[in-house]
Amino acid sequence: MKARHAAASAEAPAVARERSLLLARVVAWSLVPLYVAGICTFLWLESRLDMSDENPVEGTLIFVGFGAFAVVGALLVARRPANPVGWIMATLALMVALFPTGDMYAAYVMSTRGRPDALAVAWVQSWYWYLLLALMFVYLPLLFPDGRLPSRRWLPVAVLAGAGILGSVGLGMLTGTLTGREVDYRIDNPIGVEGLVPVEELPVFEVLGGLFGTGVLGAVAAVVVPFRRSRGAERQQVKWFLYAVAPLLLVPVLDYLPGIIGSLMFGWVLIALPTAIGISVLRHRLYDIDLVINRTLVYGTLTAGVVGVYVFVVGYLGAVFRTGGNLGISLLATGIVAVLFVPLRDRLQRTVNRLMYGKRDDPYAVVLRLG
Repeated sequence: MKARHAAASAEAPAVARERSLLLARVVAWSLVPLYVAGICTFLWLESRLDMSDENPVEGTLIFVGFGAFAVVGALLVARRPANPVGWIMATLALMVALFPTGDMYAAYVMSTRGRPDALAVAWVQSWYWYLLLALMFVYLPLLFPDGRLPSRRWLPVAVLAGAGILGSVGLGMLTGTLTGREVDYRIDNPIGVEGLVPVEELPVFEVLGGLFGTGVLGAVAAVVVPFRRSRGAERQQVKWFLYAVAPLLLVPVLDYLPGIIGSLMFGWVLIALPTAIGISVLRHRLYDIDLVINRTLVYGTLTAGVVGVYVFVVGYLGAVFRTGGNLGISLLATGIVAVLFVPLRDRLQRTVNRLMYGKRDDPYAVVLRLG
């Protein structure tokens, strides 16, 4: 009898774990349809309001990019429900899909009925944005990849950023007049302080923004600093993350670059980041990152070089012969690019291999050095 009771007691935690895992999977895979439904509703409301997207490329990138967040977040929640990274990614996707849709719905109600029936969703617009930024730029990198802080010394970073965000959220909830982000509307906030302007217009916002900025810098340091002393699988995980966010180094000089560069950078990060996080957390094809970096450096530099040669030849010959849009000059430039392509690629490949692997990539040089 005692043995049977002991066996039943031992089975109970296993059954509970199995049920919680099943519940996590059900919740996880309901996230993607919910995200799609939110985006479809947003687009429908946008059409009903006769709104034309000023930047359709950027809008498409946002929908696709956070769709990747939804899919990878659902996968991580299903496979690693105890890891908060998956839950953060899924939350980010749902916030992007549902809250702007609520904003659009509030505008639709105000424009068709003229009364604030959508008060709750309009109220959310005054503060949800700060939570989204905190999850994206502070807590996601801080908790990557195993859902824990790198060490206890990073706790003040999380606390300072949290204080700044909670202050912004609290003030946003008390804003006197609720205004739309997607479409202009104005609704009196029944729990707001009369005359209280939006948070970003308050003098205290500089302090709150400083706390948040400290959190962002600390989160970046929490990824970069451990990378220098990491080894094995941990080092590969950080490599994937850094590979995904590397284009953000261009942010300080974006104003001096063509607009397409900013769109490409934005799309890269939104799509590459969830992919890199999924690979790092699940450790699927984790060690392929060196090959991915190698090929990205080679073909990224090659593409820039080919475009540069083409533009230079067409521009130079066009200036010399004082012709513009001449087919012959374009064909000549294409021929020059075709001739230079293979030797340029081989030279770039050797240079990148030497940069990444040293002389290990040249067996003959290694043998000579050994001799």
